[in-house]
This record gives sequence, structure tokens and C-alpha cells, in this order.
Amino acid sequence: MTTMAVKPKKKLKLTPGEIGIWVVFAAFFLGFMLIPCLHTLTSIFSVHDANGVWKPWAVIEFFLEGNMPSVVWNSLKLAICLTITVNVVGISLVLLTEYFDIKGAKLLRTGYITTLFYSGIALVTGYQFLYAKDGIITEWMAALNASFNTDWFTGFRAVLFTMTFACTSNHMLFLRNAIRQIDYNTVEASRNLGAGPFKTLFKVVFPTLLPTIFSLTIMTFITGLCAMSAPTLLGYDSINPEIVRLAGSSAADESFPQARAALLSIILALFTIILLTVLSAYERKGHYLSVSKTKAKLVKQKIENPVLNVLTHIYAYVLWIIYSLPVVMIIIFSFQNYAAVRNRKLDPAGWTFINYFGSQDYKVTSSSGKTKIREGAISGVFSNDKTLGGISTSFILALIAAAITCIIVVLACNYIFKHKNEKRSIVMEYLLLFPWLLPTILICYSYRTFFNDNVWYVFNQNLYYGANVRILMVLAYTVVRLPFSLRMIKAAFYAIDEELEDAARNLGSSSWYTFLKVKLPIVLPSVLAVFALNFNYLFTEYDMGATFASSYGTTYAMILQSMTQDEGLYGYNVNASGRRCASTVFIMIVSGIILYLVYGVGGRDISERIEAREKRKAFFGKIFHKKAKEQTA
Repeated sequence: MTTMAVKPKKKLKLTPGEIGIWVVFAAFFLGFMLIPCLHTLTSIFSVHDANGVWKPWAVIEFFLEGNMPSVVWNSLKLAICLTITVNVVGISLVLLTEYFDIKGAKLLRTGYITTLFYSGIALVTGYQFLYAKDGIITEWMAALNASFNTDWFTGFRAVLFTMTFACTSNHMLFLRNAIRQIDYNTVEASRNLGAGPFKTLFKVVFPTLLPTIFSLTIMTFITGLCAMSAPTLLGYDSINPEIVRLAGSSAADESFPQARAALLSIILALFTIILLTVLSAYERKGHYLSVSKTKAKLVKQKIENPVLNVLTHIYAYVLWIIYSLPVVMIIIFSFQNYAAVRNRKLDPAGWTFINYFGSQDYKVTSSSGKTKIREGAISGVFSNDKTLGGISTSFILALIAAAITCIIVVLACNYIFKHKNEKRSIVMEYLLLFPWLLPTILICYSYRTFFNDNVWYVFNQNLYYGANVRILMVLAYTVVRLPFSLRMIKAAFYAIDEELEDAARNLGSSSWYTFLKVKLPIVLPSVLAVFALNFNYLFTEYDMGATFASSYGTTYAMILQSMTQDEGLYGYNVNASGRRCASTVFIMIVSGIILYLVYGVGGRDISERIEAREKRKAFFGKIFHKKAKEQTA
């Protein structure tokens, strides 16, 4: 009889340094992710009636009997319709620029990617400028047809129209990359067997793109479900705007508003968790495509039917006009005086920089004929105190949050790869991905209600009171961006050759020295790219800013949203619409610079960077050589 030796289980050994890391990390996770959200959940069942009697099911009963289900249905309806319209438009954009041979494809692409440069509140502003009751296109249509409904751009139709074109940026980024990776040999084989371009598209190309399309569909559905800026500005009752409204209400205004806001937040969280679970299960199945050993670059397909070819070109350029027109009009009218912007009519003599720089006085003539001077009533973006305050607040908060997020994630990734395939690394990774399971509005609402009190583990401070709200916003910004940053930076750590780390260890380098001198320089370009993308997102962010709205935490997006509310009232804030246009252009420029640094400069490989550096050296060398020659002469 033989006995088998039982292999002893490997004990988890933590050094004092690691214990310290886990204590800090656990405190951060519990204090700023889990406990505030659990507080929101329990607040639903802790309401009392006017007599002080505990009524745990009162909110749910109110939900079933009141109009709250209609708000949930509105969000679901928007999300369902948006997945259809965004996929139809988004897929067609990629096919028009990458798969079919369309004349002027490069020009079309420049129009289709404009939503990458401005989004959220800025994009809605651009569409309002064209399609609102006093918009350029609406007034033009009303002039052509007297019975045209000038209030058409409100409610569900306006939100669906705006978000359809706003949400295709992911298709232009991810689906475009996916279609460019298709092996042309498979397409050519299909064509050689007699299949036309459209049959090849449906039978060969689309099966390859299905995983990407499915992921984009889920993310689009979540985007529609959690929509905030478009429904708020265009007058559509959906979940997120209702949560923000209830959060600012009191029991004197309506029945237990805070608990109702909490319930809506939890419903939103459940939808998000279910959808992300479905997406994860789908991705775990794996998707494989048989391709040839020598991959060939995709060649664009010609549409042989002349009628269909003409119709496709018309469709392509109609889409290009829809995408480009708001950008062009916003840029042009940002250089027009207040009268031209207010009347939505281009004035050849009205070109000005006043919407950007400087200020002017405004003359007001009363009904009695008296003239009053309103000093500084016309002011530019960079000369208006409120606008500058919003820019400053958003810039500083976004900068701090983006930096903290990258530092946390880089240190976490270093720990995860150091203990690869161990339970401790898996636990840390999943905890950092936890915020992805929750909608942004739930996290922010939880912060607003939980920290609106003296919380012991933040030194008995009320973080929602006064200037402390900025600390709370930085914490919320950081937590919300952790999952995205982890996914991106973790991918960069895979590029580190383990032999480099082994060589440094053999030379006697400590783990921290190896991290700083070997690993960090390798992943630094990716880290900087993530930092830039996080800053770009947070600088123009509206949803979180609306939740934390206060005199101390008014962000640039909030200023942009309210910029025209009191335009021209009593002769002040006269050129608010023009300043709004200039603000949108400023956001486009900032976003464009960030995207260029990330996808332009940051997307180059080492050989392209060396080549660009040599070109710069040669260029400046010629300039300095010419100047030296002139001086000696």
C-alpha cells in the first residue's frame, strides 16, 4: 500500500510594507466606494412618516403608485432606440470611410470625427444653436413653410436625434480599428466565388466585427440609460436628471425626495450591473476567425450598381453635413457680434473677437428715451469672471483627479504584475473595477448625501459644505475614472519584458528602484496618454458637476449650461450666446490638442518618433544656421 504525499498549501505571506498597502487600499475602497453606496441603499428603507413611524416600504409603494415608473420607462425607451440608431449610423460611417470606395472619404472622415472634439454639454449647445426654436435651421425651415413646428427640437425626438450623432465616436475609434484588421484575403476569396460587395459584407465582414459591435451596443445602451446633459437641456424626463432634481429638493417640497433619488440610483445600478455581466459573459466565450497566414490589407470595395452608388454617396454627404454644420456654424458665429448671434443671421460687418477677449460697455435706451451705460455688459470668455471661474475650477479639479488616478493605477498595476496569478492581485484588480458596476450618478449622489455630515474617517469634516465640496469632487472624479485607467495602463504593463526586471534584480536593484528606473519609463507614454484622456473627459464633464452643484463647485460645463439664462436682462450679459459659441470652440481646441497628443504623437512607434525628432533637428538647424550666417554677414 502506497501513500501519497499531500502537498501543503502555500501560505499567504505579507511583508509589513504589503500590509500597509492593503490597509490603505482597504480604507480607500471601504470609505470611498462601498460604504457611501451602502448608505444610499439603506436610505431607501429608513424613511418615516409625519408621525415619526418607520415605513420601510413607503418609497417602493410611492414608486409603484406615482410617476416614477414613467421616468424609468423614458430612460429605457431612449436606451433601446439609441442602440438601434447609433449602430445604424455608426456602422454606416465606418463602412463609408473604410470599406466602400466613396469619393472624398478623407473629407467625410473629418466631419464624422467632430464628435471626438466636443461632446456632452458643448455638443448639445451646438445642436441647440441650429435646431432650437430660434435656431438657424429651424428659422430657415419656418421661413420656407409657415406651418412648420418651431418647437420640434424638444423632448424625446431632440434627445434621440442629438445623442444618435453624439455617440458614434466610439464606432469611429473602435469599430474602425476592427474593420482595418480584417484580412483582405477572406474578402477576395468571397468575391472570387461570385459574391457581391454587400453579400461579402454580411457573410464575411460582419461576423468578424460582431464582438466589437456587441460591446459597442452594450455601452451605447448604458449611455442612453444614464444620459444627463441632453435630457436636461432638451427637456426630457429621464432617470439621471430626476435624481439630480430630487437630490436638490426637500421634504417640504415633496414626499421623501432623497429616498426616491436613492431608489432611482439603485435601479440604474441594477441595469448597469446586468448589462456589464452579460457583456463579460459574452467576452469570456471567446471569438475566433480563421485567416490566412499572410495577412493582406483591406482594399475598399466599389459599389457596382450605379443607382445604389449615387444613393450611397448622397447618404454619406448628408451625414457629413449633419456632423459638420454645427461645428462650422459655432466657429463662424463665435466671431460675430451679439446682434448677429442673437438674430442667428451672419453679418459681414459684424466680425469681432469680443466673444473671446476684452469687454465693452452697452447702451440701454428706456421707453422714456433715457440712455444708460452698462459697463462691461459685453465680455469675452477670457474676460468674464464667471466663465473664467468655471474654467479655473474645472481645470484644477480635472488636473488633480487625473494625476491621482494615474498614480493609484500605476502603483496598483505594478503590484498586480509583481504578484501575477495570485489571489491578492486578482482581488485588487476587481476592487479597482468595482466603480464600473455602478452608474456615475449613483456614486456622486452617494457622496453628496453620505458626506453631507461630519464623517469620522474624514476627520469629522462635512465634505459637501463650502469649499470642501471641491475635495469631494476630486474624490468622485478619481473613483469614476479608476476602471478605465486600469484597463488601459494594465495593457501597457504587458509590454514590459520580464527579463529586464530579472536583470535589474540580479544586479542588486530593489523592487522600487527597478520600478522607477526600468518599468516606469516603459509604460510612461501610455500613462501620459491615459492622464490626457482623463483630463479631457473631466474638464468638460457635466453629470458629476450637476450633482455637486454649489457656489464653490461650479464647473465649466455648468457655467456653459446656464450661460444664456439671463442674457440681456436689464442690459447685462448681452453677448452670452456669442460667449457660449466661443466657449464651445475653446473646448474643441483643448480636446483637439489632447487627442493629437494621445493618438497623434502618442500613437507613433519608436522609429516614427526618432524620424520626427530628426526632422525637427534639421528644421531648427537650418533656421539657426541661417541666422548665424546673417549675423556674420
